[in-house]
Amino acid sequence: MPKLACVAGEPSGDLIAAPIFHALKQMPSMAGLDAYGIGGPAMQAQGVRSLWPMETLSVRGYVEALRQLPAILRLRSELIQYLIHDQRPDIYLGVDAPDFNLGVELRLKEAGIPTIHFVSPSIWAWRGNRIQKIKRAVDRVLCLFPFEPEIYERAGVAASYVGHPMASEIPEIVDTQSAKAKINNGLEGLVIAVLPGSRHSEIELIGPIFFQTISVLAKRLVGQRLHFVIPIAAPHLKPAIELLKKNLFSSHPEIDLILLDGQADLVLAAADVVLIASGTATLQAALWKKPMVISYKVPWLTAQIMKRQGYLPYVGLPNILCGEFVVPELLQDEAKPESLANALIAWLDQPQAVQALKTRFEQLHLSLKRPTGLLAAQAIEQTMNKRSG
Repeated sequence: MPKLACVAGEPSGDLIAAPIFHALKQMPSMAGLDAYGIGGPAMQAQGVRSLWPMETLSVRGYVEALRQLPAILRLRSELIQYLIHDQRPDIYLGVDAPDFNLGVELRLKEAGIPTIHFVSPSIWAWRGNRIQKIKRAVDRVLCLFPFEPEIYERAGVAASYVGHPMASEIPEIVDTQSAKAKINNGLEGLVIAVLPGSRHSEIELIGPIFFQTISVLAKRLVGQRLHFVIPIAAPHLKPAIELLKKNLFSSHPEIDLILLDGQADLVLAAADVVLIASGTATLQAALWKKPMVISYKVPWLTAQIMKRQGYLPYVGLPNILCGEFVVPELLQDEAKPESLANALIAWLDQPQAVQALKTRFEQLHLSLKRPTGLLAAQAIEQTMNKRSG
């Protein structure tokens, strides 16, 4: 019975890894696969046994990671010990979370366990020197974006382009009106999706600004049938977002603000424009062909470190993949409610610009659409066979 250990460090990793396990279960060579490690509900639904809580790893930025560092280091030590000495796998799959997974992969590879890293670290955006550690730590990198394998091949690292699983899950043609009809027994008028992130630290830093932006938009767009919809990324974020809603309603009870548990795809499909925190969700919004404004705030020290190590003028995935500012980014001190509201209203006032953006995003969608789960599963099988042979 083949054994596969896997670690996904956050909800986005859990979602993109799940199709790999679905594909593995269809392969004769993987009959009876025992998959275990750290994963969320999507991976667990495909039979992965999560032995530690994924939430321990779901942090972003230097300052936030420092607070969680003792717990993360303890978990990594326990995991390495377990995989080398107690339940040795035939292969290890690290899903994103490079600061955690590369350390694990390095130790396991030294112990003779094949390692694959799924989701290339953003070496093309910042911290490019990590490619040498990647070379020592992994047998193969599975890349989400078509330009990445060439970077690895130049450095002597085996890499495969497997596409982005979201591009296969999201339809190429979007029926916005049908999606609006499915929210709260139907929405008519303008729908503004607000996605403030999937971590507590994100909600704490950008959440109040996003809710102030909602207030500004409600005043500026008075007279329109206006709906603000927030898909809450995870249950543990609900109290913080409900508190922000309560504070907003204390001065603006007339605002139509709808909170949904998850359902980000439905909300993005229904949206006319999107206010969104930088991260994987921005690519999700692009695949739904939506005009958006990207924003983000991190602690000052984190921002300074990232600024010094960055190579690109943009942080949002739609801009990175298109190679230019196709959507606005208002980060750190520029993330002010009035500025965010102005940028969102600019999309509403420029239908031709919106149409041009949709065309650009349709092209991006096609470039990312591959049978990701199957391609990744085949790479895992080949790597196992190569090392065992």
